Amino acid sequence: MKELLTLFLNNLLPIFLIAGAGALLGQFLKIDPRSLSQLILYILSPCLIFRLLTQNQLSGNLFGRVILFSIVFISITAAITWLAGKLLRIERGNLSAMLLATLFVNAGNYGLPLVLFAFGENALSYASLFFVVNISLAYTVGTLIASMSSVNLWKALLNLVKLPLIYAVLLAFLITKTGWVIPLPLERATKLLGDATIPCMLILLGLQLKTANISGKVLPISLAASMRLIVGPLLAIVLLPLFGLNGPANQALTLQAGMPTAVLTTMLATEYNSEPSFATAAVFITTLLSPLTLTPLLFLLGA
Repeated sequence: MKELLTLFLNNLLPIFLIAGAGALLGQFLKIDPRSLSQLILYILSPCLIFRLLTQNQLSGNLFGRVILFSIVFISITAAITWLAGKLLRIERGNLSAMLLATLFVNAGNYGLPLVLFAFGENALSYASLFFVVNISLAYTVGTLIASMSSVNLWKALLNLVKLPLIYAVLLAFLITKTGWVIPLPLERATKLLGDATIPCMLILLGLQLKTANISGKVLPISLAASMRLIVGPLLAIVLLPLFGLNGPANQALTLQAGMPTAVLTTMLATEYNSEPSFATAAVFITTLLSPLTLTPLLFLLGA
């Protein structure tokens, strides 16, 4: 019981405290959530991804296997969610928001500390790479999904090309492949901006809490929560042996696959007007329920 309380205090409570500060700020000041979402999307997040990609220490073989697993995992999750949504006749806007809520996980500010707490430094490299892949796909594929809820495919693709994140990823791979040394001013600037990303995401979540509304959306939110917290880790348990990922890699990636919905889905939904109230409700509910699923998962993984 003491260990569970420590888990909550060290990993969940900070999330709720920062989001609560954002909610209070939104209550007393007239702050436009979209302005903050644009700051995160166009400046802060590209810096975070650039730093994570240029600092990862995994070998080339493991690096490739973790990336491939992450892509396959997200693809299968998307197929299951889309099929379930179609069978249940969920309308286009909610289906788009539901895809965002199930595909992209809170693998950063929640997942990374939890992996470190449970499995140590060795597992953290795998968890970090999963986070990079997940957030990179969120800002590319996720942007496409969010855009398509309100615009056609061509405009959605144009929105994708405008994202600085794409160029941050390309620059990071160029630097790692060539062995270039990042100039100190650039390194320090990207570190400062990257470190601000997760707190700003949580503030945005708090600002959006007042818009959380599950009225008439109980079915899609329930489906999203089930996919994120139950189906996700079960799917990872099945897939990981196929990629030869065992030991700390298995522990870290299975745990990351069971994380709640990523805070950035709120930001994407806000930016592209893709049911932001649904996205906020999904983040809040899955985060609130996550201790009920992550605790037995930690026990199963031998934490």
